[in-house]
Amino acid sequence: MELPKKGASRENLLQQLDQISAQDTNWRTAHMFAYIYRVDDEVINFGKEAYAKFQTENGLSPFAFPSLRKFETEVVAMTASMLNGGTEAAGCMTSGGTESILMAMKAVRDWARDKFPHIQVPEVIAPTSAHPAWDKACHYLGLKMVHTPVDDGFRADVDAMRAAMTPNTVLLIGSAPTYPHGMVDPIDKMGELAQEKGIWLHVDACVGGFVLPFQRAGGYPTPPFDFAVPGVLSMSADVHKYGYAPKGASIVLYRNADLRKYQFYAYTEWSGGVYATPALAGGRTGGAVAAAWSVMKFLGEEGYVKQVSRMMETTRRMIDRINEFPELRVLGKPDSTLFAIASDELNIFALGDELKKLGWIIEPMHMPAALHVTVSPKHDEVMDALMKDMRTAIDKVKTMPETDVSEAAALYGMMGTLPDRKMAHDLVLEYLNGLYQVETT
Repeated sequence: MELPKKGASRENLLQQLDQISAQDTNWRTAHMFAYIYRVDDEVINFGKEAYAKFQTENGLSPFAFPSLRKFETEVVAMTASMLNGGTEAAGCMTSGGTESILMAMKAVRDWARDKFPHIQVPEVIAPTSAHPAWDKACHYLGLKMVHTPVDDGFRADVDAMRAAMTPNTVLLIGSAPTYPHGMVDPIDKMGELAQEKGIWLHVDACVGGFVLPFQRAGGYPTPPFDFAVPGVLSMSADVHKYGYAPKGASIVLYRNADLRKYQFYAYTEWSGGVYATPALAGGRTGGAVAAAWSVMKFLGEEGYVKQVSRMMETTRRMIDRINEFPELRVLGKPDSTLFAIASDELNIFALGDELKKLGWIIEPMHMPAALHVTVSPKHDEVMDALMKDMRTAIDKVKTMPETDVSEAAALYGMMGTLPDRKMAHDLVLEYLNGLYQVETT
């Protein structure tokens, strides 16, 4: 494919956008339980308006665009207040949870160089339930990842983390909640261990950062998870998830500004001038920053509590109803608005396929095999329809020959059981490499 010699008309291109996107999953129906955090159209449309007003401004220069500096510092301050950071907490906005994690890891690495200069390769301990962005950050930054098992309730096993520690350990990672199963790790016990050893504890609240504070405010049981826990030195939280801002808005927070400095990068020897950035990106769209500030101000604490309470009630009812199916069970006792569905008698991946045929997107997971559910506010409107289709899909899978499962279901089932994990890794890379080739017609 080559760049066209002449530009197309506005009308023609908009029509093409509609035609091409027609094959995408229709998230507007609230039939999707991943990727999109479906809230009321009023919030979505307001976020779009705010984004459009600043889509051209560049967050690279706080001097050229002081408005963006104001928005960013206030988003960080509001989030720090939500997470019990007090007046000392400091942070930055990033493009998403992965960049927030990468920046936190960069800060930990550079902090460790000052605090533990004898360590050649710093080690990081994370439960197997931690997001793979942590492994990605270790890969990029030259740190060693050490994985520890979760307990029977799918939460971090702190005794296993203690046993895995070596003189090179510099960081413990906890999740609030874990993405796969919706569990808040025992952050209080992890904080005690981090303080005892004089190392860093990060809480990954990319999913829960805009749920758990309002869950707590709404009177729902909420485990300790934030800066109120001694030993927590940094946190990450995504405004573009349950904060309902447009994509491209996350926050990484530190207990104080002295720790945040380890995240920054500066280069003073360039002929183009002094180059200094707070996060990974240089140029940053002002739209994401302005929209995050606007949506947070638009909803306020009262609005977030309302949406979280709505989701918590839906989650509880959904879990109860899923557990009523004798063929299914929810794994563990989730703490918030995420959970996983498993089965001891059905091919759970085939069940996901059948639900997809009926218009539902509930994504597969493995180790153990399960389907993942992220509950959004609008899901209260479709739960009854989902449960009706769930029964239909279960009955279909129960009578289905094992050979009738889709290629995708068969592949996912195989990936979790391959004894050669390098082979599994290489298969994924080959698949990804092929996926991002331009389509031929």
